Amino acid sequence: MDFSLLSEALTSKSYEKVADTCEEHMLQVAAEGVAFQDDWPYAIHLLGHIYAGDINSMRFLWKSMPATLKEGNPEVIAAWKIGQKLWMRDYGGVYEAIRGYDWSQEAQGLVAAFSGKFF
Repeated sequence: MDFSLLSEALTSKSYEKVADTCEEHMLQVAAEGVAFQDDWPYAIHLLGHIYAGDINSMRFLWKSMPATLKEGNPEVIAAWKIGQKLWMRDYGGVYEAIRGYDWSQEAQGLVAAFSGKFF
């Protein structure tokens, strides 16, 4: 799969484009019949929705994710934890969830930008 548009958005720090870029690409590969679930950057996709303030879309993405990723991918779990805390308006918990995980290089900038925007 070609994630060049997503990589470009992350590299250029155009974080407001991340969720939409992921959504468009997901629809495209699904329409082509490509099995994408195992290779999909779900943590980045969740964080993109969080950055955009679209908690409902984040929740729907979570519901559509394979259970193996929800249970076995620590970065996806950490991103979901941020979303859960936002949903519950537990802003102290949001801060703890952000600080409580060692984010991948791809996610660090997005998480830092959200944290700076939020706190």
